[in-house]
Amino acid sequence: MKSPPVALTIAGSDSGGGAGVQADLKTFEAWGVFGTSALTLVTAQNTRGVAAAFPLPPELIAAQIKAVLDDFPVAAVKTGALGRAEAVRAVAQVLRGRNLPLVVDPVLLAKSGDSLLEPSAVQVLQEELFPLATLITPNRPEAQALFGAVWPSHLPLLLKGGHGEGQTVTDELRTPELRCSLLAPRLLTRHTHGTGCTLSAAIAAALARGLPLAQAVRAAHHYLQAALRAAPGLGGGHGPLGHALGAAPAEHLLKL
Repeated sequence: MKSPPVALTIAGSDSGGGAGVQADLKTFEAWGVFGTSALTLVTAQNTRGVAAAFPLPPELIAAQIKAVLDDFPVAAVKTGALGRAEAVRAVAQVLRGRNLPLVVDPVLLAKSGDSLLEPSAVQVLQEELFPLATLITPNRPEAQALFGAVWPSHLPLLLKGGHGEGQTVTDELRTPELRCSLLAPRLLTRHTHGTGCTLSAAIAAALARGLPLAQAVRAAHHYLQAALRAAPGLGGGHGPLGHALGAAPAEHLLKL
């Protein structure tokens, strides 16, 4: 029996199961990818907000990553909420020189608006982790906080348009080699918890399956729209997505 491709998520834990490592692992599973994980922080949260967050020691974060990479044939990595500058630095140090596809979701805030990255970590993120990235996936507020009004042309970026207005959501993919826009109708739903985590995890899963970057982004974009429509309707705030797509596999998206 052929082993499935393996992906690694380095992110925080969401006790509500809609974002963070939990969303990433559900997404990997939907893509037929074996998910491994390294926790960066533990949160007490639900669809209404983050009640508490506890960052894990950077040595423990690094040890988790090394343990996975030493034993599993990891084909792609994604990062989510990292919390502190020391954690960002620890992640970058372990991944540097590994030459693995890396999707960096620069999580600054939870959907509720709660902070998940301390201000002092932003510079470390820019200087140490971004240079290793195959793709960086900020939403518009995150891009503004990270880059200001001018996009850095040397970085591979997917600017997510979910925070915009209008009937159409536009995501913009810009790398030194290509530029393209991905359009989707804006869904009027409160069930949007973990959309950024899910999209970046889907891109990482598609890269682990061997898709080139542009095709991986396009396939993950379609998967996110399907997961939004399949939301189970849970929680009283920003509800989680339907990562399993109602038990329909994501395999067909590989052919898009």
